[in-house]
Amino acid sequence: MVKVAPMEGIIYNIDKVNISKVIAPPYDVISANEQDKLYNDSLYNIVRLILGKKYESDSDNENRYTRAAKDYQDWKKEGILKSTENPVLFYYIQEYTSPKGEFVSRKGFIGKNQLEAFESGKILPHEYTMGGPKADRFQLMKSCKTNFSQIFMVYSDPEQAVDKAFTLPETPFIDVKDDQGVRNIVYIIDDEQSIKKVQNLMQDKTLLIADGHHRYETALAYRDYMREQKPNFKEEDAFNWVMCYYTNLDDENLKVYPTHRIITREIDKQNLIAKIQEYFDIKKIRYDQNTKNKEKENFISELEEAAKDNIAFGACFKGENNYCLFTLKDKEKADKFLESKDVPPVLRKLDLSLLHKIVISDILAFSDEDQMKQNGIKYIKKEEEAFDALENNSAEVVFILATPKIKDIKDVSQEGYRMPQKSTYFYPKLLSGLAINPLS
Repeated sequence: MVKVAPMEGIIYNIDKVNISKVIAPPYDVISANEQDKLYNDSLYNIVRLILGKKYESDSDNENRYTRAAKDYQDWKKEGILKSTENPVLFYYIQEYTSPKGEFVSRKGFIGKNQLEAFESGKILPHEYTMGGPKADRFQLMKSCKTNFSQIFMVYSDPEQAVDKAFTLPETPFIDVKDDQGVRNIVYIIDDEQSIKKVQNLMQDKTLLIADGHHRYETALAYRDYMREQKPNFKEEDAFNWVMCYYTNLDDENLKVYPTHRIITREIDKQNLIAKIQEYFDIKKIRYDQNTKNKEKENFISELEEAAKDNIAFGACFKGENNYCLFTLKDKEKADKFLESKDVPPVLRKLDLSLLHKIVISDILAFSDEDQMKQNGIKYIKKEEEAFDALENNSAEVVFILATPKIKDIKDVSQEGYRMPQKSTYFYPKLLSGLAINPLS
């Protein structure tokens, strides 16, 4: 049984701050330049808590984590941050226009979830994680004893019963556009009847972590650490729970985008293409400076169409005026190769499995460690940034992926496996600073 509960949350006092100046994206997408901007936006921007600056003078007693803890306590004393009057849920709507001109309104809610080991089968991961981010988040959690950002969870609800259980107040607590042009609307839900109904509806769900794997595993580590400090712990102790955002996997407004790959290490282009063609057909779409943008649109469109019924991916090589579309032609040969690499059947239907195992690992000879640490390979969320890497000669080849299928993500997770790392990009990202969950 999944246990969802309202939060005795900490929120910004909107009488004392301009909410647009204190919110921030998640810590893991904030660049150094954006960090500077957020610091300049406000002395109370959440970035100072989730991604504080490092200084050469930092020590064990004075560092980004100790400064975050001090700022957090000071802001509460100053009334910049305040507690909600009652345990609440936060109903969170994000509205934006997609690159194709489609209006999207993704709905969900923020509450807290009792932590469960993945072995329980109640909460499923879908990607692999790396040690560095988890160590960083653990140190922040130990210092501040707080969740500053939500874990992004999805659940299946074809009838949309959970969304229908909410009765929204007339006025939202927050209504703000972020720097990406996404409108973020947050309502505070303190009606006990609505909350209880939501809890009952959620208890038979299986949750899939869409984003925030590092933070979830960190929360598990922190829970275990606290249980050692407090062996007579109780189930309701705050460290046994983690703040989450929940949205419906069956809602058409849930959009997932691919993460592209760029190769920066020197390659033998002719050998690479020849080896790929043992498994894939190749179609080259030529362009010049006048037709470049139009043919790029055609290329992406053809890739998406091909990926509906087959395994396909795109590639662009430095110094060539071609968009290359690769579609699988020898499934039996590919299956045999993947089987030899112990890839389970549910993963053999993924474009990323073939790209990583056949192309990146076998042909290009990238080790698993190279791929995990991004040595000679980078994972790029924004399509334009991937193409820009060719323009500025920082990539030898760019691999462009089609939109992931939510059914594939669900199937892989339910069979107990994980997608290749950096498989998916759930857009838009959840803002930090909307709600804070204390762990003490």
